[in-house]
Amino acid sequence: MGHLVVPSILACDFGYVADAVKMCNQSDADWIHVDVMDGVFVPNISFGLPLVEAMKKHADIPLDVHLMIVEPEKYIMDFKKAGADRITIHIEACIHLHAAIEKIRSAGAKAGIAINPHTPVSALEEILPFIDLVCLMSVNPGFGGQKYISTTLAKSKKLKVLINDINADVLIEADGGVKLDNAQDVLDAGADILVSGSGIFSGSHPVETISKMKKLNSNTI
Repeated sequence: MGHLVVPSILACDFGYVADAVKMCNQSDADWIHVDVMDGVFVPNISFGLPLVEAMKKHADIPLDVHLMIVEPEKYIMDFKKAGADRITIHIEACIHLHAAIEKIRSAGAKAGIAINPHTPVSALEEILPFIDLVCLMSVNPGFGGQKYISTTLAKSKKLKVLINDINADVLIEADGGVKLDNAQDVLDAGADILVSGSGIFSGSHPVETISKMKKLNSNTI
């Protein structure tokens, strides 16, 4: 399987969200990344259930919902009902992580764990057999348009080794500061999924940018 390209809807013009979703449908995008922020776990508020539900009405591709919120386990079923196909929660925000992952899976969604830049990949070792993806944050979560933290490349390689060592069926999702000029390096470091917000939506030809990202060489680690 080649790598996936996933536009982050946080970077679109919120006055034209439906148009942004339709653009993703018509492009080579694989999923749509949806950042939900509560102003508590991260210092920003984005959007919640009603907008996810509205996006689902227009989306022909899966919604990859990233919950940057405290106590995410309380809202798993609600986001699944709103249209989330994949639900990712933060290891730093969830005390009973395994139970929350089981809740995501029992709701019928794919389960992901996100880790912030300061969290070592070793923290994932016990949970990897139970999840579908790791969202490796390459910026401090909360705001779009940040610069990629370069040390994440080495961290991604470590995570790939850990996944391979236990033979887990887990994808690495790179999230934060991913653009055309660094996307190949990110793939070479082990990423399977490129999440890109401003790297796609800030340009005048987002469909073309997505196509170029899809044509990059997938990782061989």
